[in-house]
Amino acid sequence: GLDIDDKGNLMQTRPAFGGNIMATIMCDRFRPQMATVRSHVMPMPERVPGRSGTIVRASLPISEADIFTKVLQVIRDGKGGEVDIAGAEFIVSGGRGMMSKENFSILKELAEELGGVVGASRSAVDAGWMPADRQVGQTGKTVRPKIYIACGISGAIQHLVGMQDSDLVIAINRDPEAPIFEVASYGIVGDLFQVVPAITSELRLLKAAAKAA
Repeated sequence: GLDIDDKGNLMQTRPAFGGNIMATIMCDRFRPQMATVRSHVMPMPERVPGRSGTIVRASLPISEADIFTKVLQVIRDGKGGEVDIAGAEFIVSGGRGMMSKENFSILKELAEELGGVVGASRSAVDAGWMPADRQVGQTGKTVRPKIYIACGISGAIQHLVGMQDSDLVIAINRDPEAPIFEVASYGIVGDLFQVVPAITSELRLLKAAAKAA
């Protein structure tokens, strides 16, 4: 997070030492002070009608000899049409508890019923079960969905910092002492391989009933 102390110094708080502590970083001897934050870390401020800023135009004389990098080629990732996980309203994420790449299919089915996308913890990405662009957490993406369903995710601080500002968090885990339950709006202690398909099935029944009504 970001804050300003009583002397006007910018205070930057971020995970440190492998995410085991939260460190506050200050730079009180130099100006200007500046910090960057990840997308979706902070809520979008409301627009103030009539408010305008001052545009200052400046010229920067620079020659090609001053530029040490050059774009040689642009390669598209071929994932056109897929929703970026950082902007998704519904996310179903899996962790080490998914046990294999193939088991993520049950999360995909649930995500499709919700109109959302599948995410993953770092351990699941490191295992090769999900691509890196679906990783949520300190070394992945920060998300703020309406609903975040964590399946088989223990809740390491590195993961929590990436999803703890979700509107509603549902955690499914066999371990009742899993840290993920500390930030969950609703917690289900049970076998995700039974719970997730049951939720998906119930959603399909509700949709079918709504269409028939």
